[in-house]
Amino acid sequence: MINLVRKAQKGNDKAFLTLFQKYEQDIYRMAFIYVKNQNDALDVVQETAYRSFKTIKNLKKPRYFKTWLIRIAVNCSLDLLRKQRKAVQLKPELEENLSGDINEDADLEVTVRDLMEILNEEEKSVVILRFYEELTFKEVSETLDIPLGTAKTILYRALDKLRNNWKGDGFYE
Repeated sequence: MINLVRKAQKGNDKAFLTLFQKYEQDIYRMAFIYVKNQNDALDVVQETAYRSFKTIKNLKKPRYFKTWLIRIAVNCSLDLLRKQRKAVQLKPELEENLSGDINEDADLEVTVRDLMEILNEEEKSVVILRFYEELTFKEVSETLDIPLGTAKTILYRALDKLRNNWKGDGFYE
């Protein structure tokens, strides 16, 4: 993989495409958690591809390609959310749920999504990277460019917030 990154840094489009496609689903899943709908998540993936292609020459350590790519995706997601805050939003997932076909997994998914809403952007980023992307604390701190101890503190604070909120909803016993 490091050889592919080096080729991409030298301008090899095929090498970059191969690398990006390897992580495209991870980027989409993470973006979807942030932006909460398919179209915006696809926009984030596209913007991540553009920004990473444009700046891959600046990547200093090829072994951190995935971490670097995830950081770009997080930034693209946050940028999109900032732009959307200026407009009035409707929640399309509520319309989908009103159609009637609700099962237990959908209920759990909505519950987890709702719980994630109580977290601030920093807490949400750490939780997503740690549990959805399965990064180590060291990788989380590098991805978000924060100290290792801070990453741990943010995660524990977020988990405590989630736990307390879950207890308040009567789900956690």
